[in-house]
Amino acid sequence: MERKQFGLGDVVEMKKQHPCGTNQWKIIRMGMDIRLKCQGCEHSVLIPRHKFEKSLKKVLVHAEENK
Repeated sequence: MERKQFGLGDVVEMKKQHPCGTNQWKIIRMGMDIRLKCQGCEHSVLIPRHKFEKSLKKVLVHAEENK
């Protein structure tokens, strides 16, 4: 199984919804942990990279397309 390619500034779709009702998140920090900002309510969360990669569904918008 190939690994999904993602980068800083990408908007991604996760498997589970946020309580506000959306499952779209923007990657705002990368390292051993990934910080995500909810596109619905602007709440940010910090999760381990392994858990992030496991629950990532797909990349919706790459950062290069946002510019």
